[in-house]
Parts: sequence; C-alpha cells; structure tokens
Amino acid sequence: GLFVTQSLHRAASDAGLIITLFGLGSILGSAAGGKLTDVVGFRPVQIVAAIVSGIFFIIFANVTHFHTLCILAVVISFFSESFRPANFAAIAAYAKPGLETRSYSLNRLATNIGWAVGVSMGGLIASYDYRMLFFVDGSVSIIAGLGILWFLPKIRGYRKTIKEKAKGVIVRKPWNDLVFIKFILLSTVFIICAFLVFRVVPVFFKEEWKIDEFMIGLILGLNGIIIALFEMVMIHKIEGKRSPIFFIVVGVFFIAGCFLVLLLPFKVPVLLGCLCIVLFTIGEMFALPFINTFVMSRANEFNRGLYAAGYMLCWSVAQLVGPTAGFFIAEHYGYNVLWVVLSAMLLASSYLYSLMKNAK
Repeated sequence: GLFVTQSLHRAASDAGLIITLFGLGSILGSAAGGKLTDVVGFRPVQIVAAIVSGIFFIIFANVTHFHTLCILAVVISFFSESFRPANFAAIAAYAKPGLETRSYSLNRLATNIGWAVGVSMGGLIASYDYRMLFFVDGSVSIIAGLGILWFLPKIRGYRKTIKEKAKGVIVRKPWNDLVFIKFILLSTVFIICAFLVFRVVPVFFKEEWKIDEFMIGLILGLNGIIIALFEMVMIHKIEGKRSPIFFIVVGVFFIAGCFLVLLLPFKVPVLLGCLCIVLFTIGEMFALPFINTFVMSRANEFNRGLYAAGYMLCWSVAQLVGPTAGFFIAEHYGYNVLWVVLSAMLLASSYLYSLMKNAK
C-alpha cells in the first residue's frame, strides 16, 4: 500500500485496489495449490510456487504502469499462496505420528522469527528504496525454492505410488465432509477477528490511546517474543492431554478477552496494550497449532492438499474481508462497538467449537 501511495504517488483507493487484488489472487492460489499438491505432490508445488512468485516480485519492482501492477498483484499472490497448502501438507507427511502438533508449532516458530526479521529489515529497506523491498523479497523467495529443491528429499514415483494406493479407496472430498465444513466456517470467523489485532488495533493505539509508533512496534513485538520463548515448551507439555477442540476453545476464549481489554479505561494505555497482546498471544498459542492438527486429522495422504487448501482459504478470506469490515465498523459506529462485536463473535465461536468435541 505504501509503495503505491508513496513511491508511485497514486491515490489511497488505488492502493486499496492492489491489496484487494492480492487477496483475490491468494484465494485462487490456495485452491489451486491444494489441488496440485494432491496431484503432483507437495515438493514440486513448493519449488515452483516459491521460484515463480520470487521472479514476479522482482518484475513488480520495475513496473510503473498501474494496470500492469494490478495484473501482477493477482499473479504474485496466486503463486505465493499456492505454496502454503503444499507446505502444510509437507509438514503432515514428514511429521512422526503423535508429533504433528509440535511439528506445526515448530513451523509457526520459524514463521514468527522470519516475520520479526522481515519486518525489521523491511522498514530499513523501505526507508532507502521501496523498489529494493520487492527485489529482496523476490530474491529470498527464489532462494527458498532452490533450498527446497536441493535439501528436501525427493519422493520418487510419487504420482504412481499414490495412484496405486488409491485404487479401490474412496477418497473423501473436503466439501463432502460436513464436520470439516462447519469447522472451517467457524475458523474463518475466528481468523477474521484475530487478523484485526495486527490491522485495526495498532491504528486504535495511535488514534485513541495516543501511543507512538515506536512503542506500538514494541507492544506488537511481544507476540513474536512470547511465541518464540514459550510455544514449543507449552505444546510439548499439553499435546495429547486433551482433545484439540478443548485447546482451540481455550485459545478463542483468550482472544475474546484481548478485545474486551480494549474497552477498559486507558489511564495507563501502554500497560493495557501489553495486556491485550499477551492475552492474544496466549490464545494464539493454544488455538492455531491445534486447528492445524484438527484439519490434518480429517485428511489422509490422498487428500491432504485439498484439506490444507480449505484451511488456507480461511486466511485468504480473512485478509480480504477482515480489515475492510473492521475499519468500516470503527469508522461508522466507533471502536468500542467493534471490540464488543469481535468479542461476541469469538465467544459464540468458542461455544460452537465446543459442540464439535465429539465430532466423527
């Protein structure tokens, strides 16, 4: 968005269109990536997605024609998002039985470290040259694709093996799995609400609580620090003790609490901001790893890609719908109404999740 407004000097509405097109491409990419994962395997999908999206990122940095940028936005997000279902399926395939949740948690740890480093470097690079940001991003993506090509073990005869195993086996499709559909609808609501912590809440901190940008960055940074220090240890202690649904319910409940904190009088806004992020992070650590586990527990080696794609669509929809809806409610009805709505949606989701604890 800032690249479009600050570097290309386009209107904010044009930046909004680019972001929307990124969201559209991500939805298409998630669906295609999941399908291709089940057809050709997770390894080639990850390699092609990473390298091709990296190439188009570099091209994006050298284009100034707006309509071309719009097309590239869809293409880039299509390939970059097609990587995620394949990566999700790869973790399920490589994880030892009983260690799936820890494996997803370890992947989240790597993602959070990458996010923290990326945001820090991104700010420095953008202050020098916005175009360099896309060049670096694209180069890293290409390196990641080559890394998978060189270091991730190749599964010989993958398509032939899957076809042989699938003979006579009825492979369930996600859209025929009513339990999964209910779970994904609930997860979409949950992720839309959670997504706003990093989109709307920082604006609220700045506009309403008058916290400066540096302090907002430190407050949000607590999320990555807490996850890096405690999530793997926590998952090791609790995995297998209760059902995944139990921990998901606990996590969603904590995130509902983080929005309720924003309704409190803000005599010491920095402390309340920290409390909000701490509650959110605790909820995230409980909910997300076990959502991953539940999704893959519904799948098998023949349909992991489609199930992963169904889950990744939650994130794509949240990215597309969440910020727009959140800012609309805040602008027309006020932030307090938004926090009440989000808390109510999350508490309702928590209850509805709990009804699925005995789902087959």
